[in-house]
Amino acid sequence: MKILLTGATGYIAKRLLPVLLENNHEVICCVRDTNRFDTSRFHNNKLSVVEVDFLHSDELARIPEDIDVAFYLIHSMASTHGSFEKMEAISAENFKIRLEQTRVKQVIYLSGIVNEKELSKHLSSRKNVEEILSSRVYSLTTLKAGIIVGSGSASFEIIRDLVEKMPVMIAPKWLGTKCQPIAIRNVVQFLSGVMLKPETYCKSFDIGGPDVLTYKEMLLRFAKIRGLRRWIGLVPVMTPTLSSYWLNFITPVSFSLANHLVNSMKVEVVCKDNELEKMLGILPITYNQSIELAFDRIEQHQVLSSWKDALTSTELEKGLSNFIEVPIYGCFKDIKQLKVPDTAKSLEKIWSIGGENGWYYADLLWNIRGFMDKLIGGVGIRRGRTSPEEIAAGDALDFWRVIYANKKEKRFLLFAEMKLPGEAWLEFTIGPDDVLKQTATFRPKGIWGRLYWTAMLPFHWLIFKGMIRNIATDSPVPSKSK
Repeated sequence: MKILLTGATGYIAKRLLPVLLENNHEVICCVRDTNRFDTSRFHNNKLSVVEVDFLHSDELARIPEDIDVAFYLIHSMASTHGSFEKMEAISAENFKIRLEQTRVKQVIYLSGIVNEKELSKHLSSRKNVEEILSSRVYSLTTLKAGIIVGSGSASFEIIRDLVEKMPVMIAPKWLGTKCQPIAIRNVVQFLSGVMLKPETYCKSFDIGGPDVLTYKEMLLRFAKIRGLRRWIGLVPVMTPTLSSYWLNFITPVSFSLANHLVNSMKVEVVCKDNELEKMLGILPITYNQSIELAFDRIEQHQVLSSWKDALTSTELEKGLSNFIEVPIYGCFKDIKQLKVPDTAKSLEKIWSIGGENGWYYADLLWNIRGFMDKLIGGVGIRRGRTSPEEIAAGDALDFWRVIYANKKEKRFLLFAEMKLPGEAWLEFTIGPDDVLKQTATFRPKGIWGRLYWTAMLPFHWLIFKGMIRNIATDSPVPSKSK
């Protein structure tokens, strides 16, 4: 079967892709930036990639005509600029027009459960996209899910942060809203299970786990599984905006994403009865089991995807390739060099930087900078990294984004996604003479950018000097992983 997979760098698609390849399907992945998609991870000759931005209709001509099934897994809820509803509508319309020109038999769309008249912007947009995708040329199958629980999912990480960091919570009243969480494993089973099943054509199905819980009950169950005692009190006076700031401050999510999530959480999302589970022979996983499976993945360092890897920087949406060449003119630079006694160990440290391993020097100052970034609506430093061992272009790394990572070339390049009056890069290279070169580059925007760099000079001198010294030593990577 020849399958088109859109949103291939997203959380769901990254889980679905290995399953499709294991079942010997030919898969064409659509991505906005091929530099963010590492095909070497799969070692499969049935995988190909096309670069398509669905907001630009002319680019959709790159989609081949001889496809059997297409997965529509595109959404813009994490976008920090523009109207995500408008962008989702344009993307869906462009997709539909192009797909109607191909030989596709079925389009499978993952949406959200809709069972109330007053919908959040997020759910209203998902419903609108479903209407746009409906066609007389191909059959549309829509699967509607609520909270998706799995290692790396936004819901899981938010719940984990709240439970593990706050023994006592005074929470907004929407924590009393009912929902029906579903394990990511079941989501993938449903998505792959409905492929070319005529009985699912031109229909929509709610999918969920066996448990109907309030968000408060989800938090308390999570705490019990982790062996933690927690107390949660609900108050009626916390507005959606205040709730969003609370969620943004306590968890790694941005304010924009927190705001969309809060408005969605006010709406009850419980599945309508259908026969899809029996039709496909799927056994729903309980909420408790999904939490345990998620931690198994985390402990085994097998987290395949994370919501954190979605782009948050407007600049980076132009493509990672635009930032691989670090600018020279009009920039401030901090350059430090040291000869390394063991190149392999230094490379291992560079590739393991950030997250639980920290930044090898003055981690307190890095955390303070992340805290300050959160206060002004930035991503903060708590995003960490998806894997403590592997890293690739496009991955989130604390408040940085990996632009380039090539061990053979001994080059590692990061771009800052923190709030800054300018643009910042951090680059590590090791030359043939075994000299480690560490370069921090800042391109200021106006007088505030220049003042910022000047104010940070003492901290940069201290932090970057200590960091390169510790990377250059032949001591092993200082792991802090739990």
